[in-house]
Amino acid sequence: MLARLGLYQSSKLSTLKFLAPSLTRGIKTIPQPPGYIVGTVNDAYVPPKPHKLEGSLHWTSERLVAVGLVPLTLAPLVTGTSTLLDSTLCSLLLFHCYTGFQSCITDYIPKRVYGNLFNYAIYLLTFGTGVAGYGVYQIQKKEGGICQIISKVWKA
Repeated sequence: MLARLGLYQSSKLSTLKFLAPSLTRGIKTIPQPPGYIVGTVNDAYVPPKPHKLEGSLHWTSERLVAVGLVPLTLAPLVTGTSTLLDSTLCSLLLFHCYTGFQSCITDYIPKRVYGNLFNYAIYLLTFGTGVAGYGVYQIQKKEGGICQIISKVWKA
């Protein structure tokens, strides 16, 4: 691609390093300082502001949900399906997917590099989770739940 644009020349090799990421992504990013270091070595460390949805409590809740999904997945095989069991399984699975994708967005679309694109990605994730939640509600109301659908497929 760079050869077609005429950017691949040995004299422009030093500028190619800086042009290549923006050309391959096609997304305008916020310019970063050299080495991604802000300030000097003598500047005091400024910790980020605490946020109630980040940190060890958030991590612990994600792990508890992940561990709780194992017995909820196996329970319909042993006890049969119920509305409460199916609703709990679907809501925890939806929360598990939401937090997983949120972590991916935080890792791969950092706010310090992409600015508002990070916010748009989080809004899109929240919207998609809401649509998925409504879909799960409709399946619960019309079909009897996810576990009922899986048991029908299993018997077919």
